[in-house]
Amino acid sequence: MQMIQTVRKTLLFLLFAGLVSNCGYNKIQELDEEVTASWAEVLNQYKRRADLVPNLVSSVKGFANQEKEIMMGIADARAKIGSIQASPELINDPDKFQEFNKAQGQLGSALSRLLMIQENYPQLKSDARFADLMAQLEGTENRTTVARNRFIRATKDYNVYIRQFPQLLTAKAMGYSPKPTFTVENEDTIKDAPKVEF
Repeated sequence: MQMIQTVRKTLLFLLFAGLVSNCGYNKIQELDEEVTASWAEVLNQYKRRADLVPNLVSSVKGFANQEKEIMMGIADARAKIGSIQASPELINDPDKFQEFNKAQGQLGSALSRLLMIQENYPQLKSDARFADLMAQLEGTENRTTVARNRFIRATKDYNVYIRQFPQLLTAKAMGYSPKPTFTVENEDTIKDAPKVEF
């Protein structure tokens, strides 16, 4: 009888140890940290872009004073971004995350309009300071794209992992939930290929 109880206790201990070791808690921590780190890199690139904007705007102002609407659009978008607390915790609040991404999209759109006006001002295109800022902005946009892709991958890995069994139980018990990721705001605008006419 004593031997049967010892065997049962041993089996229960081994079962419990197996469940605990396969609960996924440590992997959830690792993936959560990867999401946070990749989001920090996205924020770093957005900050770099925001720091370039005032210099870019001031170099354009000297040549294109009449483009006040574009300058106001940039100022408004930058103010909107500044009003949102961009922190690692932002990725845990889907509504704030979406608001932040919308503000970044508005700034990107305003910058695109700013860059299009250079065609109207040949002297602006030949300005060395403007050309340098344009090169820096282009490099920053490329780094932002890479950082966003890493964030999307890290978020996907995290979200998939916490939805699988038995990690699902651990995630629910510890309060982990799926994290938001970048999405296309208006999918209808990308359904059809653009028409190019010559």
